[in-house]
Order: sequence, then C-alpha cells, then structure tokens
Amino acid sequence: MTESIFNRELIDKYDKAGPRYTSYPTAVQFTTEFTREDYIEAAKISNESGRDLSLYFHIPFCDTICFYCGCNKIITKNRKRSLPYVDHMLHEIELQAPLFDRNRKVKQLHWGGGTPTFLSRDEMKMVMDKTAENFTLLPNDEGEYSIEVDPREANADTVRFLRSIGFNRLSMGVQDFNPKVQVAVNRIQPKEITLETLHAARDCGFSSISVDLIYGLPFQTVDTFNQTLEEMIEISPDRLSIFNYAHMPHLFKTQKQMHAEDMPKAEEKLLILKNIIERLTDAGYVYIGMDHFAKPTDQLAIAQREGNLYRNFQGYSTHSDCDLVGMGLSSISQIGNIYAQNVKDMPEYEAALQGNQLPIWRGVKLTPEDELRRHIITELMCNLKLDINDISQRFNMDAKEYFKIELEDLRAMEPDGLIVVDGDTYHVQDRGRLLIRNIGMVFDGYLQKNDQRFSRVI
Repeated sequence: MTESIFNRELIDKYDKAGPRYTSYPTAVQFTTEFTREDYIEAAKISNESGRDLSLYFHIPFCDTICFYCGCNKIITKNRKRSLPYVDHMLHEIELQAPLFDRNRKVKQLHWGGGTPTFLSRDEMKMVMDKTAENFTLLPNDEGEYSIEVDPREANADTVRFLRSIGFNRLSMGVQDFNPKVQVAVNRIQPKEITLETLHAARDCGFSSISVDLIYGLPFQTVDTFNQTLEEMIEISPDRLSIFNYAHMPHLFKTQKQMHAEDMPKAEEKLLILKNIIERLTDAGYVYIGMDHFAKPTDQLAIAQREGNLYRNFQGYSTHSDCDLVGMGLSSISQIGNIYAQNVKDMPEYEAALQGNQLPIWRGVKLTPEDELRRHIITELMCNLKLDINDISQRFNMDAKEYFKIELEDLRAMEPDGLIVVDGDTYHVQDRGRLLIRNIGMVFDGYLQKNDQRFSRVI
C-alpha cells in the first residue's frame, strides 16, 4: 500500500501551498463586517433544523512554551489567571445557551487549548456543571466528550477526575519521544509520564485515545522518528495525528528559538513521511487522509466508511450533522451557513462579556456558491468521492456543466493515480489521500482571488 501512496515524483509535482480546509471558505475570508446580530440570527434559523449540537471550549493557558507551537495561547505560571477566565467563560455559556433550543442534544463536546488541564479541578467542574445546566448533555457516554491533555499537567488521578465529570475521549500531545528533540523544542516529556496518562485513561474507561506527533522538528531523522513510531505502535492509541511542522518564525516568534540548520532537510522529511505511512498502515491503521490515522474500529474510520466524516477546526471529525458552538478566546463556531470567530485578545474578550455581549470578532455568511463548493470539498476530503449526479440533484443544477473546468482538472489527476473516474463518480485513491488538499483545491473559488500564505501540502 505504501508504494501506491508515496511517490516522490508526484509529491514534487503537487507540493505547493494550500488550505487545510478546516472550513470553507477558509478563515482568510472571515470579515469584521460579520456581526453579533448575524450570529444570533443564524442560531435562530438553525433551531428550525433540529440539528444536534457540538460544543467547543478553548482554554488558552500553558505553563511553558513549546517552541514549535502556532496555537493561540497564553504562557504563564500564575495559576490564579485561570479563574477570572473561567468566570467569563461561564458567562459566555449563559449568553450562548438561550440562543439554542434545549431539545437540541449535545452529541459532541471538546475542550482544546492551550492546556485545558491547566485549570484546577474545581474550575473544570464549574465549566462542566455550567454546561450541563444550560445545554442538554447526553447521559451514559452516549455523546463523544473529549479533552486535550498534556501528560506533564495530568497524572492518573487527574485522568480519573476527568472521567468522573463526563469526559470519555482523550487526546494527548507527545510530538516525539526522543530526548534530544524534546530539549530542542522545549517540551521535556519522558515516555513514562505519557504512559501513565494513557494507561490511566484505559483503566477508567475512556473509549478513545488519540495521540499527536510532529515530524520536521530539530534533530529528527528517519531512524529516530521510526523509534518513536515503534513505541507508539506498541502503545496502540486509537487515533494518531502526525503533523508536518511548518517553520514560520516570521509569524510565530517562539519558533526563532529553533535553528533551521538543525531541522531535517526536505529529502529527509519525505523519507520520514514515507516511513510513517508504511509503519502505521502495516500496523493496521487506516490512513484517513492528510495527517490522520485511525484503527478500523475507531469512530473516525467508521464515519469515513459510512460517508459521514467531516472536517472542522480540530481536523477530521465525526457528527457532520451537528452545529458547532465555539466558546472561549479565539474559538470558532459553525452554525448552518455561517462561521463566527471570537476575539483573540483577552481584554477584548473580558470587556465584551462584562458588557453582556457575545465576544464575536469576525465571521462570514456563506453564499449559495460557498455552500455548494463546501459540500463538494468535504465529500472529496472526507468521504473520498464525488458523485456529480448527486450534486446536481442535491443543489437542483447541472453540476456537470457548471463545474466543467473543475472536472477536467480533476480528471487530469487520474493518470497520476490520485483519482479514478467511474462514469460521473470520482473516487479518491490511496495515493490521493496524501495529496487530498490538492484535490480539494480544484473546487476552491477563492484561491485565485488572494495571495494569502498557506502551509505546503507536504
């Protein structure tokens, strides 16, 4: 399977900058012309659909800085800073909840960061209790309720506590087990504490465990990263996300702490990627696409097989039938045909909530054209096929004629083995999973209209 996926000539041919499509339109198109009133109207309209909800909470605090990180975070060792933030987030929950019908159940809930376990146990319970008071959470692990955990911030007791307040899925950042790499990126995380967290999660009944790794960091080689992979395969998490590190110190100042000459060269990175795909697929993981792998029994792989996988701002996800309500600093909501993002600046966040206002900064209302293209890009990137006749029926149009140029571009990928065309259905092949961003870009109506910088697809 690996040789089919990994082809150096094709990678060279298709390796260019492009969106990751955690939304369409991408955040580049978000504008401050989008208002709180637009969001409230979208929430009202969404109630008519009866769709269930997905809730996201952003906890921005970290005790120490990881040099590679490009997330929106606040670095502090002052644990007292979290309580005022929690108080404001509790108020945001109270402002958001009345916008949504209580009959709409919360199928999915996720805490991300930053480091959610930076909060004290009392603070975490306060947020979960306030959520339960204001939204309809599902009992008995019927929902997928997940949290990102830094093993340096969580021991076995912490994991058991998280389970007791309702979390049943856990995501851990590891990045690399190699001590030299850990020192270079300022993330000292001995394997033993990672294992303690993972084993505790299994022992107390977490139904899915996901691990994040990064390749392209200083001092990584094929051999060193293969050792991390071998250890990870032995640990056997349900999901793995293995991200390609993008060195952009002009955007993220802390990346200047790492030296480009210490990082693997392009050829070495490609060999690391080849080895990642080879080792994980040989170990039985399903290559979902881009940087995601999952066991065949995991809900991510099941959702892809059943055709209801989708992408949001956490990457590949299940429950495409839910509206996403984001709370906390910089979080993004996806309600019906709108995206809305909260302010990124803490004083602005606090000021809005002190004024009993939703802390919305910018967003976008999708046009019918946007919704059409979003559906197509999602079908290709998540469910690995495009039935053009289905598009015509779904959107009451002649999609074959409307997308004549795009379909020609798609067919041009068939000789490279990315796509197989079967009548009016286009199937993404194994090789296409690696270059899935390129396939999605065919239908992006904005790429030619701006010169925004995106990361490279490989």
